Amino acid sequence: MTGEWIGYAAATLTTLSFVPQAVKLIRSRDARSISLPMYAAFTVGIGCWLGYGLVLGSWPMIAANTITLLLAATILGLKLRFG
Repeated sequence: MTGEWIGYAAATLTTLSFVPQAVKLIRSRDARSISLPMYAAFTVGIGCWLGYGLVLGSWPMIAANTITLLLAATILGLKLRFG
């Protein structure tokens, strides 16, 4: 197993960890328990990781951070709307 496959495994697991939270918020429309400063900082941080992955040309980082950014931005948007 190469280092790149370890990266893909890590990217898949950490990215999928956001799906249950996003689904729960979309269904319940209740974002009171979500921290706005945390998700704002996290979303900006993921954007930075995506940029870093693009600079490195690292496809595990690019793929994972693109999907995670979409999920985090969804959660952040729901927090701003319903929170």
